[in-house]
Amino acid sequence: MIWQWTGLSVFSLTLLPAGIALLTGHVRQRLHSRLAPMRPRGIAILAFYAAAPLNALPRLADASTTVTLAATAFAGLLTCAGCILLIVAGNHPQATTR
Repeated sequence: MIWQWTGLSVFSLTLLPAGIALLTGHVRQRLHSRLAPMRPRGIAILAFYAAAPLNALPRLADASTTVTLAATAFAGLLTCAGCILLIVAGNHPQATTR
């Protein structure tokens, strides 16, 4: 149970602020060219973050195995969607020009 709390707190302290910063465009000026389509990258990072609560909270709440399995499957789908979004954002023409 300690690992769920640890993972949830680590992801909340790292991925959540980074995803929100990218989504809202609050990134240092020198990083704008490297993170060219910032909004899709922010959404992808928030999709990665969403996997942490979806995996941890049902286990912490002692939910049934069906609920835990459904939440974990949905977290996997969100992670795959985030990966696809990062691939698409990386191949964006604006991302390749520096």
